[in-house]
This record gives sequence, structure tokens and C-alpha cells, in this order.
Amino acid sequence: MNTLKNTCYLGLLILVAACTPKVQVQAPDKPIEINLNVNIEHRVKVEIEKDVKEAITSNPDIF
Repeated sequence: MNTLKNTCYLGLLILVAACTPKVQVQAPDKPIEINLNVNIEHRVKVEIEKDVKEAITSNPDIF
């Protein structure tokens, strides 16, 4: 009877040890891409703003 108990405990221990999660940290294969379209849009807005200021100073009666 004692041997049967020990065998059951051993089997249960093996099953519990087999269910432990495994965590791996691994670097990605491809490099990370960062899209910087915001900088391009900002430059376009600044250029348009300069053009508008020049038009207002050259034609003060527009508005």
C-alpha cells in the first residue's frame, strides 16, 4: 500500500513538473521600423504659413 502511494505521488510530481511554463526572451529577426512622416508634414505646414504671411504683408487689403 505504501509503495502504491509513493508511486502515485511520483507520477503526480512528474505531471506537475511537466506543466511548468517556459518563458523565452528573443530578439526579433527584422529591425524595428519607425515611420517619421510627422516631421515631413510639419515642414509643409511651416512653408505654407510663411507663404501666407508674405502674401498678407504684400497685399494688406486682402482681408
